[in-house]
Amino acid sequence: MQQNFGGRTPSPRSLLLSEVAQATQRLADAGVPSPRFDAEELAAFVHGVKRGELHRVEDADFDARYWEAVARREAREPLQHITGRAFFRYLELQVGPGVFVPRPETESVVGWAIDAVRAMDVVEPLIVDLCSGSGAIALAMAQEVPRSRVHAVELSEDALVWTRRNAEGSRVTVHHGDALTALPELDGQVDLVISNPPYIPLTEWEYVAPEARDHDPEMALFSGEDGLDVIRGIERTAHRLLRPGGLVVVEHADTQGGQVPWIFNEEAGWTDAADHPDLNNRPRFASARKATP
Repeated sequence: MQQNFGGRTPSPRSLLLSEVAQATQRLADAGVPSPRFDAEELAAFVHGVKRGELHRVEDADFDARYWEAVARREAREPLQHITGRAFFRYLELQVGPGVFVPRPETESVVGWAIDAVRAMDVVEPLIVDLCSGSGAIALAMAQEVPRSRVHAVELSEDALVWTRRNAEGSRVTVHHGDALTALPELDGQVDLVISNPPYIPLTEWEYVAPEARDHDPEMALFSGEDGLDVIRGIERTAHRLLRPGGLVVVEHADTQGGQVPWIFNEEAGWTDAADHPDLNNRPRFASARKATP
């Protein structure tokens, strides 16, 4: 489809806008949730600039690379797999097949946790990120909590490649291990345990967006019939790792609001268990404090 510019020679900027508009329509027709953003992000990727710098692009030659990228996104391949990058809070992370792509919803979880740790009277807070994946949570905590000591635990060898790649040169210590048996050497010492674990019920498989269902690793998505199997295991791990008064923060599905705090109950040694909303005011994560004897 060619746009009519009334006989005038279109400027490179006009051609760029025309191509992005066509790509936006194609992605919208394919059911992509954010077609304009994705079309612009793919254009920025092809031209080697940030999305906010597209107005500076003088080269209007959108070669086959752009339309190949658009076709991949049209087929519901994750945008981040095509560009190889994901943005999370103040971070730019490398991602690809084999690792869960961090979501914007998790940024509110991390923001709450950062504020909670900053409020602690601890000089060098000890933080553990379970089911770390790309390392997004661990790296954000290390970046935004000065003098923190952060450990990231990931079981999948495929995901661990990305965890280590993103953590290179940071203060995050990466461990290959199971979240349910992780870091016994830190028992009773940790100030904060945080996790974005798998929490989708197996019965919900067919309702999961194609970007996640067909491209994110199943290990990072599904967790038993009710989606809470791994969270139940994390409850036990967190209680083992945390010092008295330490906090656990766990992301969950908005449909699981009210269920997760019950896992962190008084009988299991917890206090102040509560759910918290995301930016859309939907229950998104739970927190609890290890009871003091």
